[in-house]
Amino acid sequence: MAKKRGFKPTRGSAHGSENRRAAGDDDNPDQPDDEEAQMASYIGTHRRRHDNLDATRLYLSEIGFSPLLSAEEEVYYARRARKGEEAARRRMIESNLRLVVKIARRYMNRGLPLLDLIEEGNLGLIHAVKKFDPEKGFRFSTYATWWIRQTIERAIMNQTRTIRLPIHVVKEINVYLRAARQLTQELDRDPTPEEIGDLLDKAPAEVDRLLGLNERMSSMSTQIGKDGERSLLDTIPDEETADPSAQVQAQDVHDVLEKWLNRLNDKQRAVVERRFGLHGYDKRTLEQVGEEIGVTRERVRQIQMDALSRLRSIMESHGLSEDALFD
Repeated sequence: MAKKRGFKPTRGSAHGSENRRAAGDDDNPDQPDDEEAQMASYIGTHRRRHDNLDATRLYLSEIGFSPLLSAEEEVYYARRARKGEEAARRRMIESNLRLVVKIARRYMNRGLPLLDLIEEGNLGLIHAVKKFDPEKGFRFSTYATWWIRQTIERAIMNQTRTIRLPIHVVKEINVYLRAARQLTQELDRDPTPEEIGDLLDKAPAEVDRLLGLNERMSSMSTQIGKDGERSLLDTIPDEETADPSAQVQAQDVHDVLEKWLNRLNDKQRAVVERRFGLHGYDKRTLEQVGEEIGVTRERVRQIQMDALSRLRSIMESHGLSEDALFD
């Protein structure tokens, strides 16, 4: 990337000279034949890949093996960082650089090199340090994970699309694509706009409109990439796939969500649990939830909207935007 940013990974230099030698010169009597030129180009390509790998290893070596801070240390340094103490701020950042690397690796092969993903994740980490309030009861690593993911996903959205769309529109499209993937697995076929709309409680026309904005999507199973081995849906991270870096945060997230859900009334909690498959429930449609709790489909929709509005207010009171969690 052209911009200089804090905690930017160091890049290896590309071996452009091999390409120039491979290209040859019309006036040069020693110009290599086609086979030699192809071999030189092949070697140059692999050397550049090796350079990128070396740069990644160099960066990992540079950031060292700083252990994550304990809960007590997080509170200690966070309080001082909020008072403007630069040394405390840097300690919090440097102790979590390896967390950024773990998260960034989840987004490999989605259009950006690993070092770029790490750089974007570091920006999210820096922002998390700035926004973190130790008095709210979060572990910093949990809070930072949300911001790291958000900045990486924004970078991928901005830099890998042929046609730029506003971030909030792209995030909404991703919600529809995730719903489509869930239905594809359940139905063993591409879902219709009506089926997607029913799952998300959206009008089919709205489903068509948003999916139509994505110029890459002619089918849920459209093949993409040079090798044609991945579909468009494969580029959307699977929220249900177990990942070591996510498991590090799992207990903290579980505890926080439990506290928030307990602030809903009984009906709101019952609807949220059934609609989103929490606490052992399978995900249910509005009609199914209505039958279980004895209300109409429309009443379930209203209760769900009230519950999500309540949860959104709780998140904002803890310094989190809706985008940080509902993406």
